[in-house]
This record gives sequence, structure tokens and C-alpha cells, in this order.
Amino acid sequence: MKEQIMEQLEQVNDPELNIDIVNLGLVYDIDIDDEGNVKVTMTLTAMGCPLAGIIQQEVEQALKNVEGVNKVDVEIVWNPPWDKSRMSRYAKIALGIPD
Repeated sequence: MKEQIMEQLEQVNDPELNIDIVNLGLVYDIDIDDEGNVKVTMTLTAMGCPLAGIIQQEVEQALKNVEGVNKVDVEIVWNPPWDKSRMSRYAKIALGIPD
């Protein structure tokens, strides 16, 4: 199920950068309990991001499509802080950031 969840999260783009949250390195952890409740621990590229609510809703919506998922809880954390080193090679190339 975790693989399916990650695939769905790759469909959620950061609206400002137009790169998915997985390749941006925003997803820190995924916990799944025996009842199908999923907790996504993630961050954003900037504290106080005005689009935080939208991204959170899109994550919840995307994961409702995964068979076996009962409830989705998205926790946005600021520690450890996000930086460009968390990005995948794909995201760095797409944004023109040297590897």
C-alpha cells in the first residue's frame, strides 16, 4: 500500500514550482495503521506558505483513491527544515538547479 500511496503523492504538485511533492522532497514519512488510517508527515518549501491548505487538501484527496485507505491525516512539520538537497535529481533538472 505504501508504494501506491507514494505513486498518488507524485500526482500532487507544489502549485508554485509545478513539481510533485515527492520529487521536491517534501514528504518525510508515511505511517499506515492496521485499519487503513494513513498519516503523512511532510513539510513545505517555505514556512508560512499561503498554499499550505490547498496542498494538504490535494494530498488527502489523492490518497482517498488508494484501495484500503480509510482516513488520511496530513501533518505539516518544520523540523527538519526543507532545503534543496532533499530534491530528487529529476526536480533539480526540471528547476535548473545544479546537482
